[in-house]
Amino acid sequence: MACFLVPATEAIVVAAAGKRMKKDHPFTGKVKWLGTMLGGGSALLAFEHVWHGEVVPWFPFLTAAADPADTAEMLHEMSTVGVGMTVVVTMTWLAMVGISNYLEKLPKQPEKMTKA
Repeated sequence: MACFLVPATEAIVVAAAGKRMKKDHPFTGKVKWLGTMLGGGSALLAFEHVWHGEVVPWFPFLTAAADPADTAEMLHEMSTVGVGMTVVVTMTWLAMVGISNYLEKLPKQPEKMTKA
């Protein structure tokens, strides 16, 4: 219903934080990774919700917001599925940053000459 709003909100916050960071900071590019992952996933989920008629181009935009019983179900979905997806994406990003930092600290190996 509206689970895509949670990672979309984090994507907006991350993008704003990325804009505030100094351009020469080595972490800036990695923050953009998170924004891209969250934004892309949110866009895909939003498209899926539009496709299934759960998001419409007229007020209240979310079909579940029209009925109080559906609104409670929507908020529950956002707090479980939306938060869960956001945590998984963020943890995946943290793993990517950790691996990237490890690989950046490895000593550079000289290239071997190959016989033609």
